[in-house]
Amino acid sequence: MKIINVNEIIEAVEKMCIEANYDLGNDVMLSFQRALKSETSPSGREVLERLIENASIAHEERVPMCQDTGMTIIFVEVGQDLHIEGGMLTDALNEGVRRGYKKGYLRKSVVNDPFERVNTEDNTPAIIHYDFVSGDELHITVAPKGAGSENMGALKMCKPSDGLEGVMQFVVDTVERAGGNPCPPIIVGVGVGGIMEKASYLAKKALLREVGVHNKEERLAKIEEKLLERINKLGIGPQGYGGTNTALAVNLEVYPTHIAMLPVAVNINCHAARHKEIILKGREY
Repeated sequence: MKIINVNEIIEAVEKMCIEANYDLGNDVMLSFQRALKSETSPSGREVLERLIENASIAHEERVPMCQDTGMTIIFVEVGQDLHIEGGMLTDALNEGVRRGYKKGYLRKSVVNDPFERVNTEDNTPAIIHYDFVSGDELHITVAPKGAGSENMGALKMCKPSDGLEGVMQFVVDTVERAGGNPCPPIIVGVGVGGIMEKASYLAKKALLREVGVHNKEERLAKIEEKLLERINKLGIGPQGYGGTNTALAVNLEVYPTHIAMLPVAVNINCHAARHKEIILKGREY
């Protein structure tokens, strides 16, 4: 049995909120470089050069890479043999967000109610997804998600008779309707199966995968490759100015479903695919 104090969790989340908004991962930066080499549009190449420059400035000067510093999404894997002391885990995660957005001078974009729309002034509450696993560690992933790309997501309860082609066409149609709104080149998360909310969760979680890393199952990896090819043939291009790099990756996750259902969710991430993770090991109880 291991034990972790909530203060350690708060500090870790605070740091990740800041670092996620200041530093793009190496996988994303390398994908920009690859896209720059293959981009055929002069406007598209210029946009990619600016994205690389912007990310470099954010890293060097310790400032947010985008003015929309997102609603904070947190994925938590809790080891069943781990004990949290000093308070509630959810409260600690939200306190970390609160401190991170204040200390990092990050824009606070959360409103208290979808109709009253009064700003909570600290970017809480976060959206938190829990998964209980074996072991005694705490694995936390923080993923700030901007509204521009989130607004372009979609869900469809397909019929089983729609099959794979129906699913793929829905994904491509969703990206085409989004156009330049989600700030391409984008990463496309696709969730298929489960029920309505499960498909959406899968699509969101798919965005955490490193750019260029395919699904471990070969048949699903091939679907990802086909979708990426079809999406890039749309010609939307970087920032919607036209070109051959509309998407950097398509990440697909699936789950068992009912015989009468084929739910499909598409969650689009802008070029700023922001997420940081940490594993807290705690101490002996």
